[in-house]
Amino acid sequence: MSDTHAQTVRYVRDTMIDPSAPPVSETGVVKWMRENLFSGWLNTVLTLIALYVIYTVLAGVLPWLWNSVWNTGSLSECREALMVTIGGGSHDGACFAVISDRWTQLMFGFYPPELYWRPILAFILMFVALAPILFADKVPAKLMIFTAAYPFLATWLLWGGSFWLPLLVIGGFVVAVVAYRVVASIGGTFAVIAAVLAAVLWWFFAMPAINGGLHKLVASTRMEATLAEQQEVLVVTPDMIAAAEAAQAAQSDLIAELVATKDAFVATAEAARDAGQEPDDATIAGFEAVMEELYVEREIHQAYSREIFALQQQVSTANGLIASIEGLPTWEAELPAATAALKEMQDNLPSELKGLISPNQAPEGTSSADIAALQAALDAESSLAALKRNIDGAYERIGLVGLEPVTSREFGGFMLALIIGIAGIVISLPLGILLALGRQANLPIVKGFSVVFIEVIRGVPLIVWLFTASLLLNYFLPPGTNFDLVLRVVIMVTLFSAAYIAEVIRGGLAALPKGQYEAADALGLDYWKSMRLIILPQALKISIPGIVNTFIGLFKDTTLVGIIGLLDPLNLSNSIRASTDWNGVYYELFVFIGLLFFVSCYSMGRYSLWLEKKLQRGHR
Repeated sequence: MSDTHAQTVRYVRDTMIDPSAPPVSETGVVKWMRENLFSGWLNTVLTLIALYVIYTVLAGVLPWLWNSVWNTGSLSECREALMVTIGGGSHDGACFAVISDRWTQLMFGFYPPELYWRPILAFILMFVALAPILFADKVPAKLMIFTAAYPFLATWLLWGGSFWLPLLVIGGFVVAVVAYRVVASIGGTFAVIAAVLAAVLWWFFAMPAINGGLHKLVASTRMEATLAEQQEVLVVTPDMIAAAEAAQAAQSDLIAELVATKDAFVATAEAARDAGQEPDDATIAGFEAVMEELYVEREIHQAYSREIFALQQQVSTANGLIASIEGLPTWEAELPAATAALKEMQDNLPSELKGLISPNQAPEGTSSADIAALQAALDAESSLAALKRNIDGAYERIGLVGLEPVTSREFGGFMLALIIGIAGIVISLPLGILLALGRQANLPIVKGFSVVFIEVIRGVPLIVWLFTASLLLNYFLPPGTNFDLVLRVVIMVTLFSAAYIAEVIRGGLAALPKGQYEAADALGLDYWKSMRLIILPQALKISIPGIVNTFIGLFKDTTLVGIIGLLDPLNLSNSIRASTDWNGVYYELFVFIGLLFFVSCYSMGRYSLWLEKKLQRGHR
């Protein structure tokens, strides 16, 4: 051993040196950027190009949004506001004043403004009705009673009518249940057929008779009171209209003065900018103050316009009711004679002409006298139908006990999209489940019907089905049938969506292992219990992404109804841009409409993700 090793002192470390901090390039944002954005020369080039594109887009969009104008009454005033405040043109700032001016029209269409509370209430109650379905573990199960009643309540709130109408519709389901239980002892298939027939007979025959009888009963007890009330309206309302018109005229004078003041500020700002100078702060502040006051005064002016229109509608309604009450005895006296005359004309027609609905359908060689007799009979039939409509309409208006009726042609905007979309979503899901089960059934008739239905519906574009609902469906209905257009569109959209949902659910059913079906059979469960308790819960959980994707597509497809004349948000935007005040506005309306649809569709997507995580029970 050397002297060096002999003198060495033994050392044992009793504390560890603190670890060194990792390099900056290996942690945090720097590491993420190096690995994901600048990992190679190709990714670096693509990243720089993407950053340049983002910068170019944001450099144009952000100033356009930041300089937006919200309180003007027309596009020309928007341009004036941009010129005064920033010295720019119409493309240097958004004119969102069109949203402030027409947002109620975009949301409700031409629904009467004084009745906006009805669709708003129906919209709020919708969340209460959906809560037991969407969040079953967090709300009381008894709330399902309200969920079952909500479709009838919402329909009554939106369309109005007497309060017993939704009760009569519910009565059809009650009659169907009673018929099912009575015939159930014979067989399940016969019981279902009997239930459907009982409901159809109730809705198409018993319900109109009961509804008409109730209206007639109520009208007979309030005929004189209604006449006196409407005569009082005709006496009082003209003075109210004159007072409102006078107040509106004074408001118009005030607005004209404010417009003149605004024009003076605009001229001062233009002169300053033409001289190469910026307008002084006083000019800009004065212009903004005048625009704020103008916005308020125009709102008051529009309120007067709505009040005058509502009063004029009261006068028109009163005149119509008075005419109906005074003409009702004459109409009822003419009805038996008109009925007898029509029966005599029809009895005198040749047998080959009976049942025809047009002289053009007469066989060749028919004499001119017989064709004239057919035309006379058809005219008499039309007159009799008009007479009956007048009588029924008079009793319905006089005997109304409930909400003021609103026709479907007044529906529009985002409200119409919600009505069609939500109705289609709610009804198409159970129908799609039945079609999916029917396609896998062993019964040839059921399976064949399901296959044909799904393939035919999926093989034709939705726009064709909408045209079918709008035009061709009337040819297959009895003459004189008035089938609401919105209801026809809802039916077609529902059937179209159900065909796609059926295929999505069929994929979920096919994804289940055969052992699940065998396990259900081993437990002694019948077909419907095995589907309800074992098969469908698993298949629907697997199918959630596809189902929600179909729902989102259905909701966006509601914009297609504008092609058949319904006023969806896009169609309304065309009407707004056609006005002289907003002719030239484009992007702002589309941004607002797109934002509404994005919020709705994004919410459905987020709920889908939440539901998937909630139902996740591991992987097979």
